[in-house]
Amino acid sequence: MSKPRIGIVIGSTREGRFADKPAQWIYEIAKARGDIEVELVDLRDFPLPFFDEPASPAWAPSKSDVAQKWQKKVASFDGFVFTAAEYNRAPTAVLKNAFDYAYTEWNKKAVGFVGYGGVGGARAVEHLRLIAIETQMAPVRAGVHIVWADMLPVMQGQKKLEELEHLKQSADDMLNQVAWWSKALLAARKAEAEEASIAA
Repeated sequence: MSKPRIGIVIGSTREGRFADKPAQWIYEIAKARGDIEVELVDLRDFPLPFFDEPASPAWAPSKSDVAQKWQKKVASFDGFVFTAAEYNRAPTAVLKNAFDYAYTEWNKKAVGFVGYGGVGGARAVEHLRLIAIETQMAPVRAGVHIVWADMLPVMQGQKKLEELEHLKQSADDMLNQVAWWSKALLAARKAEAEEASIAA
């Protein structure tokens, strides 16, 4: 069976964002594994307007060209890891918006999170787990939470994420679970598609 393709999505688009550092860090760790293929996905490359379609993509095709491009990109992956900044106890608006611009493309795929902020982005990640469940994803238990005490020296250039061994352990745990569930769900989706083709 082919290796699952995992999209590592940078969940912030603002100027001067911190998100590039954890995204590149988790990408390098994931890329070094032999059991998955990974791609870094930047939401800046998909300038989605705030959701303004006539209906959810769960019910009707999107009209926006950039929305269709985004849906095609989402569909190309078997699992995901999102960087998750926390703004006012919630994820970024741009990341929630990106979730809303797809639906079936998310279904039956694993997802993990790399949160950062005052409490390691934990409250934003909790929101995202609920959103993931509503879009029929399988959020994994393990996550990475970069607390302010770790984040600040990295922002100031005094440390690198690669030097923080406790975060590496969390990253490995999360990626192990994302890889396992992505493989299992990929096999299940293939079996389901084969059954559907036989029935047709």
